[in-house]
Formats: sequence, structure tokens, C-alpha cells
Amino acid sequence: MADRSLRGMSIGAKSMESDEGVDFAPRFQAYYDCPNGHTIILPFATDAEVPPVWECRCGEEALLRDAEQPEPKAVKPQRTHWDMLLERRTVAELQDLLDERLELLRAGKLRRGA
Repeated sequence: MADRSLRGMSIGAKSMESDEGVDFAPRFQAYYDCPNGHTIILPFATDAEVPPVWECRCGEEALLRDAEQPEPKAVKPQRTHWDMLLERRTVAELQDLLDERLELLRAGKLRRGA
């Protein structure tokens, strides 16, 4: 039994396969320039679609060398609580509700904070 064990071999860490006969996809290097002066070099397959911008390690957007800045995506403005409220009620309705609540509060029928 001892003659069949793989003593001293880290089975999961090393592959017994070699790169012999493996044909890698053709690649090229894309250069991205960051506004802070950093240069990013990334390998891409020759048939891959290369993105025009890449996030730099400093957090800025690096632009592909010899490429034009892409059009910014249209961003929907963030809806506020007031915007959502106006989708459900008109300003006149809100004013009526406020007046009713203030009357109840002043008459002592409501507690503050309720």
C-alpha cells in the first residue's frame, strides 16, 4: 500500500500537465493613460472588444491610447422623497392634509411626534 501513495507531493497545488502542444490565442497589449500620469498595460486577445476606458488603480478613468473619450451615459436624476410624494398627491392636496393635521394638533387631539 505504501508503494502506491504520493507521499511528499502536494496534489492540489501542482499540475502534472505541461504547456507542451498548447496553442495560445494571439494577443496584443492595450495602453491606457490615466489623467494622473499612470500608464496601464493590459493584454487582450486580438479578436476581443477593447473598452475605451479602464479604471486606474488611483480610481480615475484611464483612456485607451489613441482613442476618443466616449459619450457619457445618460443618467436619470435621482428621485427625492419630495418627487415621489408629488407623484401621489398635488401640492394643494398636501396643503389640505397639513392644515388638517395642524388643526388636530392645536385642538389637542394629536400628540407631538405621533
